[in-house]
Amino acid sequence: MRVSVFGLGRVGSVTGACLARAGHDVVGVDVDPGKVRSVQEGRSPVVEPGLEELTARAARDGRLRATASVDEAVAASEVAFLCGAPDVSGLARLSQRIGRALRHRDEPFTLAVRSTVPPGTTETVVVPGLLAGGGLAFRSSLRVVANPSFMRTGCAVRDFADPPMTLVGCHDPAAASLLRGLYAGVDAPFVYTSVRAAEMVKYVANAFHALKVCFANEMADLCDAFGVDASEVMRAFAQDRTLNVSEAYLRPGFAFGGSRLPRDLRALLHAAREVDELPLLLSAILPSNQAQIRRAVRAVQATGKRRVGVVGLAGKPGNDDLRESPMVALAEALVGKGLDLRILDEHVAAPHLASLMCASVEELLAHAEVVVIGSGGRDAEQVREAARPRHVVVDLTRGPRRSPGRPVAAA
Repeated sequence: MRVSVFGLGRVGSVTGACLARAGHDVVGVDVDPGKVRSVQEGRSPVVEPGLEELTARAARDGRLRATASVDEAVAASEVAFLCGAPDVSGLARLSQRIGRALRHRDEPFTLAVRSTVPPGTTETVVVPGLLAGGGLAFRSSLRVVANPSFMRTGCAVRDFADPPMTLVGCHDPAAASLLRGLYAGVDAPFVYTSVRAAEMVKYVANAFHALKVCFANEMADLCDAFGVDASEVMRAFAQDRTLNVSEAYLRPGFAFGGSRLPRDLRALLHAAREVDELPLLLSAILPSNQAQIRRAVRAVQATGKRRVGVVGLAGKPGNDDLRESPMVALAEALVGKGLDLRILDEHVAAPHLASLMCASVEELLAHAEVVVIGSGGRDAEQVREAARPRHVVVDLTRGPRRSPGRPVAAA
């Protein structure tokens, strides 16, 4: 394919050189004449292991060149990547310039936003910029996608060829198919989401990486204070691929509770205080968990309704363990706010809430104006199916949202 890459920083330089290595014809674009000259001379504009040789080979083979001209780059390409810094005003100006270059173009053109940008940027900044620059004439032939990179400094060339996934966010299957073809040589699952989900995934990933660094460091501090070898502990911790290093506990939902997590976290914090340690990250977990309960209370109050039905009282569906259940805390808070509450949970007998318990889905729905679903299971499924338009449903399990974007798919 004929590809243009806007922005010859690390992401753009690696993307351009690697696509050229795969056999595509690539033109890099940058306002910095030094970077343009480097590529033209077969030198990497940035220091990155393996990139100098890759750039030299691609330039020598005639697969990679550079220019400062937006018009020239657009005319020479069918796919463009935006790889510059996530400066919103800069993205808007560049999008308008690309739109002007596309004004009289007849053939399809695909623009992929590879920069890390806040959710909504592609739809509210890039697309309007393109249309402001080029008008509506070429709109039917324009495809815009979000395609964030997952390349780390120091191993970006290797990460391009072997990333955790190829992530494409768009509403057009044809655009997703084109990107799939462009990355045909990349050995990674192809994940297709909505545009905003793709933008958000990159921030979620980086936030989690930062969280892991802080978590490991806090654990190391505590290990040192307890006279324990931190490397030995974390090595053993990472061996658990079922719960510790896995998708477990990473499913959006409601607050945690139960007999172990709150108890053990408090015990660890108490032990830390005994050795004069103050792990800030760990100390924030329980307050953050409580904030989820307060958020749920506000969500119910915001409906303006008084009669509330709660589905699921135990910490997990299919059991009767009410120890530190966040749903019990929520129910008590709602009663304390003066709301008229009823509860449905076939597995639970709660003496202090006996007068509020319902025997059937029909009884709960006959009472409720607002239905709060706290966990999965048969009760929740039956209530979802039987709920009527008059019922306001507050789903704390955070099931998939209906949106114009395509659901996540991986292959």
